[in-house]
Amino acid sequence: MEEHQAIPYLGEILLFLALAGMLVPLLQRLRFNPVLGFLVAGVVFGPHGLGSWAGDWPVLQWLSFSNPDEADVLAELGILFLMFMIGLELSAERLWSLRRWVFGGGTAQVLLGAAGIGACAYAFGNAPAGALVLGLVLSLSSTAMVMPLMEEARLLATPMGQAVFSVLMLQDLAVVPIMILIGVLSGGVGDGLGSLVLWTLLKSVGAIVLIYLLGRRLIRPTFAYFVRQRQPDVFMALTLLSTLGIAALTAKAGLSPALGALLAGLLLAETEFRHEVEITIEPFKGLLMGLFFMSVGMEIDLRAVLAAPLLLPLSVLGLFLIKTLALGSVLKLGGLSWGRALHGGLLMGQGGEFAFVVVAEAVTRHLLPEPTGKFMLLVVGLSLLVSPLMARLGMKLGARLDAGQQAPADMPSVADAAGCVIIAGFGRVGQMLAQLLERQGIAYIAFESNPQLVATARAAGRPVYFGDAGRAALLHKAHVDGARAIVLTMDHPGAALNAVRGIRASYPHLPVFARCRDERHARLLHEAGATLVVPETLESSLQLSAHVLRMLGVPDSSTEHMIDLERERHLDRLHGAMEAR
Repeated sequence: MEEHQAIPYLGEILLFLALAGMLVPLLQRLRFNPVLGFLVAGVVFGPHGLGSWAGDWPVLQWLSFSNPDEADVLAELGILFLMFMIGLELSAERLWSLRRWVFGGGTAQVLLGAAGIGACAYAFGNAPAGALVLGLVLSLSSTAMVMPLMEEARLLATPMGQAVFSVLMLQDLAVVPIMILIGVLSGGVGDGLGSLVLWTLLKSVGAIVLIYLLGRRLIRPTFAYFVRQRQPDVFMALTLLSTLGIAALTAKAGLSPALGALLAGLLLAETEFRHEVEITIEPFKGLLMGLFFMSVGMEIDLRAVLAAPLLLPLSVLGLFLIKTLALGSVLKLGGLSWGRALHGGLLMGQGGEFAFVVVAEAVTRHLLPEPTGKFMLLVVGLSLLVSPLMARLGMKLGARLDAGQQAPADMPSVADAAGCVIIAGFGRVGQMLAQLLERQGIAYIAFESNPQLVATARAAGRPVYFGDAGRAALLHKAHVDGARAIVLTMDHPGAALNAVRGIRASYPHLPVFARCRDERHARLLHEAGATLVVPETLESSLQLSAHVLRMLGVPDSSTEHMIDLERERHLDRLHGAMEAR
C-alpha cells in the first residue's frame, strides 16, 4: 500500500495557527501590541527558545519551530501582502495631497538617516558599498509597527500622525530604488560601472513600466467583468491572482517579487475596487504578516545578546538616536513643536521589516559579510521589540516639552471621506444628489455594488467605488468617521436597513439620511437609527400635486410654499408617530 506523504510544513502551520488563534488574541486583550506579540512568540517558540531543547525533549518538536527555514517559505508571503497593502495606500491622489511631507520631509529623513547610519557603518570597518546599503535600509522604519502604535494612541488624525504617515509612504517607495541599487552594486565597482548602472536601471525601469502599462489595461476590465456575479470567492481569487501573478512577473524580470506585489497594489489603488480589495485581503495579510514577524522573532537569539551585552544594546540605542535626530529635525523644520518632533522621532526609530529582505539580499550578493548581516538583523529585531516602549517614552517626553504650548494647526487629513458626504448607492437618486452636491462645491464619495454603474461613473470622473456601504469594514477603510453625513439612496429595503444598522453600530454620532419605500419601511429605518427618513412615495405625490396646481393657474411661489409646508407637515407627522412608538 502506497504511503501518503504529509503536507509540507504541516506541523509549523498548525503551531502558527494555534498561536495566532489563541495566544496572540490573549496578548491583545492584555493591551499587548499584536506585532510585538508575534515577535515574542517567535523568540519563545523559535529555534533559539523552546526549539533549542527539542532534541532532548521530543514533545517540544510539536511545540516549537526547531527549524526557522521551514517557516521562512511561508513568511515570504507576508512580505508580498505587506507590499501589496502599501501599494493600495499609495494612490496618486493621496501622495499628491501630502506631497510636501511625502517628497520633501520623507526624502530629507531618508537622506539624513542614511548619511548618519552609513557613516557609523563605515567607521566600524564596512566596505563603502556595504555601508551605503546599511545606511539606506536602516533609515527606513517599520510601517507594520508604527501604524498600529499610532492607531492605538489615536494619533493618525493629528499633525504629527499625518507627517509620520507621509514619511512612511516615502520610505515604502524608497524600497524600490534600494533593491535596484543592490543589483547595481553587486556587479562590482570598476571601469564598467557606468554602463552597468545604466543597463540595470534601464532594464528595471523598462520592466516596471511595461508591467504597469499592461496591468492598467488588464486589471480593471478583468475585475469589472468577473465581479458581475457578485461572488466573494471570485473576487478573492482575482485579488490573489493579481498580487502573486505580478510578483512572479517581476521575479522573472530579475527584480524583487515584493516590488511586483507593490505594483499590483498601485494598480488596484487607481480602480474603483480598491476598498473592497482591502477588505478581502485583510485577514490573509494579518495572518501572513504575523508569520513574518514571528520568523523575525525566531532570528533573535537572546544568548547572542548575553554574548555581546554592551555592543548590541548600544547599537540599538544608537539606531534610535540617529533616526530620532534625523526625523525630529525634519518634523521641527516642517512646523511641529519640539515635543511632537521628539515623539515622532522615537516612534519611528526602529529598523524596518524590509531590512530582513534587503540585508539578506546584500549578504547573498556579497555586499555584506555574513556575520555583519546577522548582527544587523539582530539589532533590527531588538529595535522592533523595544518600539512600543520607545513610543510611550516619546509621548511622555513630548508632552513635557510641549506643556503650556499651543498646539499647531492641523494639516489636511489623508482620510478618503474626511469632510465629504458619503452616498451609498449610485442609481438615479444617488446620481441626482451627486449633481446637486457638485453644483454647490460639496465634496462626496459614493459606493455602489453594481460594477456597470461604477464603471460608467468612473469614466465620467466621479469618485465612485465598488462596494457595499453597509459593511463596517468597508466604511472603516474609507475613514468614514471623518465624513459629514451618509445618505442611503439604494432602492432595496433590506440593503438600506442593514446599512443603517451597520453604520449606527460603528458610528453612533454620524448623521444618516435614508430613502425608503413606504411608511412601514420608514419606521424600521428610524428604529435602526436613521437620523432622517424620506419616503419616495411622498416626493412623487408632492411633485404631481405641484404640476396640477401650476396647470390650474396657481403662481409658482405659492405652489412651492404649499409643497414645502405639506412636506414638512407629513415628515413631522411621520417622525412624531415613530418617536411615539
